[in-house]
Amino acid sequence: MQDQVITQPVKKATWTMFLLPSLLGVFLFMAPINYQDTLTIPIAVLAKSVQALFEGMLTTIVTFVITLTAVATVATKLLKPKAVVENSFLSALFNPSLPWFAVQQLGAIFVLMTYFGVGPEMIHHANTGGLVLNDLLPVLFSVFLFAGLLLPLLLNFGLLEFAGTLLTRIMRPLFNLPGRSAVNCFASWLGDGSVGVLMTSKQYESKIYTEREAAVIGTTFTAVSITFSLVVIAQVNLEHMFVPFYLTVCLAGFVAAVIVPRLPPLSWKKDRYIDGETLKEDIEAVPEGKTIIGYGLEQALEKASQVTSMRSVLAEGAKNAVDMIFGVLPVVMAIGTTALIIAENTPVFSILGKPFIPFLELLQIPEAAAASETIVVGFADMFLPSILASGIESDLTRFVIAAMSVTQLIYMSEIGALLIGSKIPVKPWELFMIFILRTLVTLPVIALVAHLIF
Repeated sequence: MQDQVITQPVKKATWTMFLLPSLLGVFLFMAPINYQDTLTIPIAVLAKSVQALFEGMLTTIVTFVITLTAVATVATKLLKPKAVVENSFLSALFNPSLPWFAVQQLGAIFVLMTYFGVGPEMIHHANTGGLVLNDLLPVLFSVFLFAGLLLPLLLNFGLLEFAGTLLTRIMRPLFNLPGRSAVNCFASWLGDGSVGVLMTSKQYESKIYTEREAAVIGTTFTAVSITFSLVVIAQVNLEHMFVPFYLTVCLAGFVAAVIVPRLPPLSWKKDRYIDGETLKEDIEAVPEGKTIIGYGLEQALEKASQVTSMRSVLAEGAKNAVDMIFGVLPVVMAIGTTALIIAENTPVFSILGKPFIPFLELLQIPEAAAASETIVVGFADMFLPSILASGIESDLTRFVIAAMSVTQLIYMSEIGALLIGSKIPVKPWELFMIFILRTLVTLPVIALVAHLIF
């Protein structure tokens, strides 16, 4: 009797520790709400509120952050202060390897030239550095701020353990991934792909995902948000076809998620953790004699019971936000601007698209030559194919290009740069190969649906 008196309050406290933060996390990251006539999630609304509050100032703040990172990195390399070098968190931010050091410095050079409008115009033009600095980075800053701070609500209180156990029988056979990866996908789909990358990177660093799992989830399940999909289809003047368009995107994305991870380079990734340890048995597998829901709750409550102090959770959230803002923004500025400079000022992407002309003709896509110019340019930025396609006369072709640009998924002005800047183990050449594979897999699916519709 005495034992019951002692354990009952603890059990209630554990249930509370699991339910309240997890439900709040689900609401903030995954609850679809209507905001300013668009479907979004609360975390995106919070990010937009920051953008509105600091309208006109975020560009300056982002410029300061990227410049400060570059200066701090140079100072660390030259002076090697103990406070930074001996602190694992600060050392990872300000004492990177030489290639990342070069990328940080390039990001600072680009951001200063763009902010002050000096140097070659191709760097600070509105379609290159100006697009990254003025349109993309303020959004990422706001998303990283709230997503980083509040991400522990999804990661630390048992939600992933519960969802993982429930969904593993779907995710494992179809995608050879843990059930919890569905949470990453859902957060990206309803909110923003950058949230999915952030979640995946943090779980890889915490030894929850292996190299293969993190690479597959980061390149396959950081789905484009519904909101951005609306913008893309509106750009090609087919917004009245949004429902069939988005259903086509979902179908093509599903087919790519099944096929592409089973091909190189993703199939070459090892099932080992960030520290080199090999994959243990599947923690989401339900032991014999236990129900799925019962075992899921058991795992969730075990995770929730490990939370000893809310202060440590808040500190982890603050570290997440700082890590993404200072660690990733310079990379996005450097790589995103470089990719857009190449797209805007060279025929590289147009030349790379020419081999796709026979493929498009085989799929009976009208204006195949014009459409081919849009295919590879999506690697620089997801919106560029739709801009180029807006001058194409065929509704079917514009529909195909818009859907393809969304399902290609990896574009260097944001998601690609985020993946490279994160701890997720993917290289730039691997991202390009995955981009091409996704294009080859999704185009026939999209073309088939387009021929049925038009």
